[in-house]
Amino acid sequence: MDINEIQTIEHDVLVVGAGGAGIRAAIECAQLGLNTGMISKSLLGKAHTVMAEGGVAAAMGNVDKRDNWKIHFRDTMRGGKFLNQWRMAELHAKQAPDRVRELEEWGAVFDRTPEGLINQRNFGGHRYPRLAHVGDRTGLEIIRTLQDFCIHQGIATHMECTGLDLLLDSGRVAGMVAYWRETGRFVIFKTKAVIFATGGGGKAWQVTSNSWEYTGDGLGMAYRAGAELIDMEFTQFHPTGMMWPPSVKGTLVTEGVRGEGGILLNNKNERFMFKYIPEKFAAETADTVQEGARWLKGDKNARRPPELLTRDVVARSIKKEVEEGRGSPHGGVFLDIASQRPADFIKKKLPSMYHQFKELAEVDITKEPMEVGPTLHYFMGGIRVDSDTQATNVPGLFACGECGGGMHGANRLGGNSLSDLLVFGKLAGAGAAGYIKKVSQGKIDEAQATAIIRRATAFLNREEGLNPFVVQEDLQKVMQQLVGIMRLGGELQKALVEIERIKKDIEKVKAHASPQFNPGWNAANDLNNLIVTAEAVTMAALAREESRGGHSRIDFQGEREEGLTYNNIIKKDQSAKMQLRREGRLAPAKELADIAYAKIEDLEGQKADG
Repeated sequence: MDINEIQTIEHDVLVVGAGGAGIRAAIECAQLGLNTGMISKSLLGKAHTVMAEGGVAAAMGNVDKRDNWKIHFRDTMRGGKFLNQWRMAELHAKQAPDRVRELEEWGAVFDRTPEGLINQRNFGGHRYPRLAHVGDRTGLEIIRTLQDFCIHQGIATHMECTGLDLLLDSGRVAGMVAYWRETGRFVIFKTKAVIFATGGGGKAWQVTSNSWEYTGDGLGMAYRAGAELIDMEFTQFHPTGMMWPPSVKGTLVTEGVRGEGGILLNNKNERFMFKYIPEKFAAETADTVQEGARWLKGDKNARRPPELLTRDVVARSIKKEVEEGRGSPHGGVFLDIASQRPADFIKKKLPSMYHQFKELAEVDITKEPMEVGPTLHYFMGGIRVDSDTQATNVPGLFACGECGGGMHGANRLGGNSLSDLLVFGKLAGAGAAGYIKKVSQGKIDEAQATAIIRRATAFLNREEGLNPFVVQEDLQKVMQQLVGIMRLGGELQKALVEIERIKKDIEKVKAHASPQFNPGWNAANDLNNLIVTAEAVTMAALAREESRGGHSRIDFQGEREEGLTYNNIIKKDQSAKMQLRREGRLAPAKELADIAYAKIEDLEGQKADG
């Protein structure tokens, strides 16, 4: 194969993924004078940023003046069960308000307080109303703003282009092999640095809020290039996904419904979350039921009700209600805002949810409750990065957004995903720019490029073989049944055996016809990343013998003190086999530890975002 005949495009930096994190990284690179390219598996902005509907978390103190970055940092660390990378959580809490104001300067239109400030709402795990929002369409507004801004920055946008693997020169990034989804033709990107902003890998599960693009592409490509993955066991099951009809099962129901007053009910019409309040929460709240009632009356000084506990707690509580026979007809529970708020309020504050249920489920949420249940939503784990620059251990490779690991620890708080992608998208762009100033363009290795292309075309060249969609469905069943919201050591071991079997099946997959307009070939290529993602999550879940945040072990219930002392690191060994090691956590800076463990009254009222 003569790679000189393959289309070649050259950029200083290539951003892979064109959601919020990718666009923000590309903007930063372009503003720093880099020749910036951005590839998107689907279309510009067609990303899960739009699913973060409830708001963007930033301690601006617009609704409650007591809020500030220290309390946001404290909430994030506690929500993440103190497994977050301390420096990442610090940078996030400090810089989020500036990133939100920057968006406003670029044209984002946020809801307003009566005083004209950006409005902020309550959300699970956040001490104060902290989520700047645009009804229940915040992510959509952020994508719209970033798109409108980025198209004027001279960024080359390559849409419907799928990355296959990185090209390395003496261990550092020199480029990437990709292909155009429309024609099936290959393209080689020559670049000094690559920023992955590819999201998670939810399509390895049956019930997920993730759309077809989310097949762990960045995780798989980074792993094969020698990058480390961190804490992959922590997968977040959002408590509220649609349960009916089957065609939309798993579709996200924003936490904003609960943030605006929605309550969770079982089939006995009981508001069951009061039974599942963790002791730590109960200790902070003298009379939880009374506090919940105060909150529903609009008293902003009331503490959060149990429906706004962290997502791991709410998701497990729903699962327990269903298992004990108190679930809804289709295996979930009821989310009721109709009895709590007037119809006009619901249509104004939650327009997307109103239309979503009306059109997809023929349910009027102003008159009747929604059926909801847990859905695989987000990866807290991901590619291991340096906190300040987002650099990986592979020179020239950076990662941000959901595919970057460490910021959220064992469990992500709602709203922190949008501020995460803004803060770390910018830092990744700046980190890549700093790196690029010090290096020259690496050489493209023809043998590497040829091997990547041959692996991709092998699916097309087999005379017979397995259906890629059937193999993906097989993997999804294994992950759903054996690596779900509640995990057991024996089942995880069985899952690893099944994953080894599926690896062999992938080698037998055949995609019919030519690469042009070929969904089967696209799905076959996705399998290479899905299997890495699935194995990494399962291996890490088996290794962590405790229940912490989004990772729940039936055979090891409760948190263990030892669990705070290490992170699970996954890396490919010299024989290309996946290896896991425990790496001890460094002690945090004293000032950060003091904030994280401080009493809330000692932090209230300090400078809002300094």
